[in-house]
Amino acid sequence: MAKPVKILVIDDDRVLVDATKTVLESRNYQVVAAYDGDEGLKKAKEEKPDLIILDIIMPTKDGFKVCEQIKGNPEIADIPVLIMTSFASQKGTSNIPVSAGFGLEAEGYIDKPVSPADLLSRVEKMLKTK
Repeated sequence: MAKPVKILVIDDDRVLVDATKTVLESRNYQVVAAYDGDEGLKKAKEEKPDLIILDIIMPTKDGFKVCEQIKGNPEIADIPVLIMTSFASQKGTSNIPVSAGFGLEAEGYIDKPVSPADLLSRVEKMLKTK
């Protein structure tokens, strides 16, 4: 039997993490959660997931910095990153400049709220191209 696909969800919104986990587990993905940028980086290194779903606006370290550090670390740089955020609709409510996202090497981007079907479709596409 193939080993289950492991997905790391990094988001400070626990309700959203639980909902995302439920959706992903419905397809038998193994889900690991982290609730801030530092914890997310630590778990990315420990767990070596097949995919990372990453929020932008978080405490300790925003998603832009987390993505930059993932892509800058040869041990985990090849893990695809899907940015899932409401950042576009919240411009101006955080002190993170929009330009911070321009140089990101994330493989995918999806706006919150996202329907379960869209999320699963995007995850499946990203795992196929890995």
